[in-house]
Amino acid sequence: MSFDLLDLRLLVGVVDRGSITGGAELVHLSLASASGRVAAMEAAAGVPLFDRHRRGVTPTRQGERLLAHARDVVERHERLRLELAELAGGHAATVTVLVNTAGVSLVTGHVVDFLVEHAGIDVNLVQQPSRRIVADLAAGRGDLGVLAGSVDLGRLERYSLGPDPLVVAVRPDHRLAGRGGVAFAEVLDGDVLVGHVEGSPLEELLRSHAVPLGSHPRHRARFPDAGSVLRAVAAGVGVAILPAREVGESLVGVPLEDGWAHRDLVVAVRNRAEAGTPVADLVDRIRGTLPGRMLP
Repeated sequence: MSFDLLDLRLLVGVVDRGSITGGAELVHLSLASASGRVAAMEAAAGVPLFDRHRRGVTPTRQGERLLAHARDVVERHERLRLELAELAGGHAATVTVLVNTAGVSLVTGHVVDFLVEHAGIDVNLVQQPSRRIVADLAAGRGDLGVLAGSVDLGRLERYSLGPDPLVVAVRPDHRLAGRGGVAFAEVLDGDVLVGHVEGSPLEELLRSHAVPLGSHPRHRARFPDAGSVLRAVAAGVGVAILPAREVGESLVGVPLEDGWAHRDLVVAVRNRAEAGTPVADLVDRIRGTLPGRMLP
């Protein structure tokens, strides 16, 4: 039985995406090539690795056993690549950091310092919703993540970075400025929003909580960064929902009363001790932002 690294990456991708088509996209193969590789793996194993359904595929018992080994091999290969690149100091390897909207401003300075001290390492900073970050870290498609601790983190190793509640940023003369809290439903009914660009993790979060309320966030404008959003709020264009720590002194942050808005921010990794020196260093830098603690 002989599987190459691409076979194993494909296996992980097929399981995580729930289809051979999705797995093929992740590893940049055509559907025909991916299907051929899956068939060859099953022939080599002598057992079916997937159960086929109308809506996709799921791993068989044998497939689950192979998947555990495949994830381990893929992760170890990534660690080896990073370590060798740092030792060589030549061809740069890449650390992929997955962040939700709240995590971008928190990690940017640490990433810059990391790049200065690790000349042989590049960093790819990718914004994603927290649930997608968990899936990609588990699948080995990211090295570390900064995300909301309210999502199911599975078996990921995680450290708390402290509370990161969401608030409604308003001008001091706004009708909500003197309130001790406000429900998301009231904001949707009574205000127009200024927000981040379509598809940003925070905007996806707000939309997911608006749908059960039978509503949809109404935006006057969208911007790519929090600074631009805050300037628009200060100018009276609308209100914005942002992490409390991003609201400057010239604006008022009115707490959202909804449970999902009372969240912690965490840094997560599959296994810090086995992640390789560059990844572990960056994890430790981010952990130092706030008095973090290891979570169970």
